[in-house]
Amino acid sequence: MTNRYFYRASFKEFVDSSEETIFGHISINDYGDSVSEQKYAWSEEIKVLKQVLLPWKHENAEIIFEYSIPRLGKRIDVVLLLRGIVFAIEFKAGQNSFLQVDMEQVMDYALDLKNFHLDSHHRVIVPILVATEATETSHELKFSVYDDHVYNPLMSNVDGLQNIINKVIEREHAQPSEESDIVNWAISRYCPTPTIIEAASALYQNHSVEDITRHEAAGAALEDTTKFILDVIQRSKQNGEKSICFVTGVPGAGKTLVGLNVAIQQSVKEENAPEDERNLAVYLSGNGPLVKVLTAALAKDKQRKEHEKGNKYNITKARSEVSQFIQIIHRYRSNMLEKIKLPIENGQLEIDNTKSIPHKTAGHGEVEHVAIFDEAQRSWDLEHLAGWLARGGSRGGIKKIPDFPMSEAEFLIWSLNLRKDWAVIVCLVGGGQEINTGEAGIGEWIRAVNETFPDWKVYLSKHLTDKEYAEGNVAELIANNKNAQQVDQLHLAVSMRSFRAEKLSNFVHYVLDRDIYQARELYMDFKNKYPVLLTRDLEKAKRWLENKARGSERYGIVVSSQAYRLKPLAIDVRLQPDVEHWFLADKMDVRSSLFLEDAATEFDIQGLELDWTCLVWDGDFRYTSNGWDHNVFKGSKWNKIRQKEAQSYQINAYRVLMTRARQGMIICVPDGNPDDHTRLPEFYDGTYEYLTSIGLEEI
Repeated sequence: MTNRYFYRASFKEFVDSSEETIFGHISINDYGDSVSEQKYAWSEEIKVLKQVLLPWKHENAEIIFEYSIPRLGKRIDVVLLLRGIVFAIEFKAGQNSFLQVDMEQVMDYALDLKNFHLDSHHRVIVPILVATEATETSHELKFSVYDDHVYNPLMSNVDGLQNIINKVIEREHAQPSEESDIVNWAISRYCPTPTIIEAASALYQNHSVEDITRHEAAGAALEDTTKFILDVIQRSKQNGEKSICFVTGVPGAGKTLVGLNVAIQQSVKEENAPEDERNLAVYLSGNGPLVKVLTAALAKDKQRKEHEKGNKYNITKARSEVSQFIQIIHRYRSNMLEKIKLPIENGQLEIDNTKSIPHKTAGHGEVEHVAIFDEAQRSWDLEHLAGWLARGGSRGGIKKIPDFPMSEAEFLIWSLNLRKDWAVIVCLVGGGQEINTGEAGIGEWIRAVNETFPDWKVYLSKHLTDKEYAEGNVAELIANNKNAQQVDQLHLAVSMRSFRAEKLSNFVHYVLDRDIYQARELYMDFKNKYPVLLTRDLEKAKRWLENKARGSERYGIVVSSQAYRLKPLAIDVRLQPDVEHWFLADKMDVRSSLFLEDAATEFDIQGLELDWTCLVWDGDFRYTSNGWDHNVFKGSKWNKIRQKEAQSYQINAYRVLMTRARQGMIICVPDGNPDDHTRLPEFYDGTYEYLTSIGLEEI
């Protein structure tokens, strides 16, 4: 979507326009081809509001339909800017009752505006839920318990809406506004408030998500890496430079923790600075499950801590606060895409000044000086991103942008390069973890810097020259870059996920590389501390997990996303788990990993971890006398994967799956079925025999 809203007008223009004209403007900007129920709702909203707003028709006031809140993936049905007050209205057409989930939704909108929308920080915000067929309305006007000028949700039917708005105006003694008071609200910048930073800092300092980001070992290395990056940030600020750091690490080494650590420490440093002069950092990830689980865990812990203090605290507010410093990268990208001029001419991106207000130092860039990109190797290449934008997204739900000229990495650097003063990008890089088509790898970031942004300072881990990164071509890529510097502090060599087996990642590397001798030697070294066992019976594997886990330790089943023939074992990879509940809910919840019904794939679990895992190994990835045999199931049979790139993705998928357990794992290789041509025993026996040859014992 390239506009933040579908329709915007003064009250007078709205009231005087025909319903058809207004509906047409909304529909034109709806690139998602909304269903008929949504279109009916718009018609009802237009009809109702044309009558409701009549008393204020000649005032300086605006109405906005379908206002999008950048980076949070939310859209408000209607925003009214009237007498300095922001009314956020959620309509439920045809509904005759006020549901709790709907009240939470409209309150969430109000909190998002208060916390993130710069022009709303100091305004009164009034969330209103309108159930069009309800018989009652809310008469009690009061702020929420947080005393931040956000009202508790008001509930209204169609007939009572005008009266509620009027009551709020009277209570606030609000006077008619000047036009300048609202003219830039719709395109105002988003900026964090101090309370968000303080909340994030408190959460982190108390290690409230240690089950996700534990760090029993190598704390000094984490601190060294964090300190080096913070020094780069300070130096870039002092010298007015733009810099990019590449942090590498073995699976589970704490790259995510480093990213969060930098984001929070940098923000804490700036908490007492004037609001418009803060040098903030944001942690961004393209890993949706990771962001969802981290956000949920932090928010729940924040709510629990507040309750322990005797404070009322809504989980929606907690999520909103946490979302300030943990965000999904696609929404950050979409917010920048909203600012570009269309159509794109001569392969050059330009800012559309009607869609963005330049800041004195940020220019048209985002508010943060520092952007931390987790799993940077998974950013999309030019072909994938350009094709996706040209199609209007995965489902055609956004406005099509043809002829996009940049890869995702280059576009994200371009976005930070818009700043007039200084900027730092921190790329957290997992080696050998590209697991999907279109993932460019870290080489694309370096190419973009070399060719498009040669003035940027480049700080690289010395391990970026290893073959897991950019196919071993990093040394060649940086050979002629005079601003490139390799340093020891940007590599995390010890896996903290598997704290009982620091050499696990090397073991997995040798297993997948078919180096039986090295794999066996390593396993003999750590098997008493970190068991890796074999079975051909899934029920035995489940009992092993349940018996191994103690206290609050978590366990679960993991499988390849291509494991299509595990359905006879009641594992269907087409049914995606609810990752928030899979990682966080207790064993009484059927959605929990602990219930051992839903299995997570490499896409669900990359960047996260469990204490104990059961990897169920299907016939997609088979060991034969000629090495690994790569397969994909289509229709009713297995087909060979012959493309080297696709084979590499499959190997990396199993690399991810084999490095998710902190304390130990069991690998279940099914027996197969001689009467099922898709599950013949020979599809599985070779893998089982290969793993036993390494020394893994069967239970």
